[in-house]
Amino acid sequence: MDIGQIGLLVLVAAFIALLYFIGSSISLWIQALVSGAKVGLLNIVFMRIRKVPPKMIVESKIMAVKAGIFISTDALESHFLAGGNVLRVVQALIAADKANIELDFNRAAAIDLAGRNVLEAVQMSVNPKVIQTPLVAAMAKDGIQLKAISLVTVRANIDRLVGGAGEETILARVGEGIVTTIGSALTHKHVLENPDTISKTVLAKGLDAGTAYEILSIDIADVDVGKNIGAELETDRAEADKKIAQAKAEERRAMAYAVEQEMKARVQEMRAKVVAAEAEVPLAMAEAFRKGQLGIMDYYKMKNIVADTKMRDSIGGTEPSPEGGIE
Repeated sequence: MDIGQIGLLVLVAAFIALLYFIGSSISLWIQALVSGAKVGLLNIVFMRIRKVPPKMIVESKIMAVKAGIFISTDALESHFLAGGNVLRVVQALIAADKANIELDFNRAAAIDLAGRNVLEAVQMSVNPKVIQTPLVAAMAKDGIQLKAISLVTVRANIDRLVGGAGEETILARVGEGIVTTIGSALTHKHVLENPDTISKTVLAKGLDAGTAYEILSIDIADVDVGKNIGAELETDRAEADKKIAQAKAEERRAMAYAVEQEMKARVQEMRAKVVAAEAEVPLAMAEAFRKGQLGIMDYYKMKNIVADTKMRDSIGGTEPSPEGGIE
């Protein structure tokens, strides 16, 4: 096969591919033309070159035209190339138009590019959503714990969807409001008798400020009595005081025992000194004998006195007999 034949085959293949390429574009162009959506044939062809799905763009524009909404083809392509969901934006615009909600394409595209579901937001504006808060526990001033669950009815605020806080912020603020309201109640019975005071107080605080939602109502679904936190705190405090008192008493006992042991040591020390002093008496008497300061008669008198003293001590320590004598 020579070069001419190869070139001819390449031209034939290119013509067939071009024919298929243009043929599919022609079908979309005819579909748009019949539907009243103005999308040029060359525009459809160039969409494939720009890697934009022409079928989705054409169908989205047909959907908008049939709903009476004009959106340029370039705007739809730009939103797709920016990473947006073209079909969802168009559906949101149609839903907003049918519900008489003011919403243009630029705002809807901005909401979609911000990561929010613009179609769900429009639907929530028409049909408000009920959010259930998690179980919130708080303690009244009388020390009784209350556990409450509330249902928050919210409606999407289209004007604040871009930059507005989400559902988590609503739940956190409502939970904080419930804790504050219960905590400011004098008794838990007052809250149980009038649970609507919680919803009224919380709703009056304007908790939806800066969020993407508007709070329509806050309804207390359930209020249960929890623990007696006040009694538990008092019990813990009494137990802590008891341990502190026991520790101080143990400290005083240890100090008293130490003083007692010190006094015993001092007594032993004094006794040792007395024994030492008594041991020096014979030496002093011997020294007195040698120097002539003590005579033999003086020594005997002293011994008699000692013996007489011992006898008196022994007599004083006996009990009298029945005959009146001394045993």
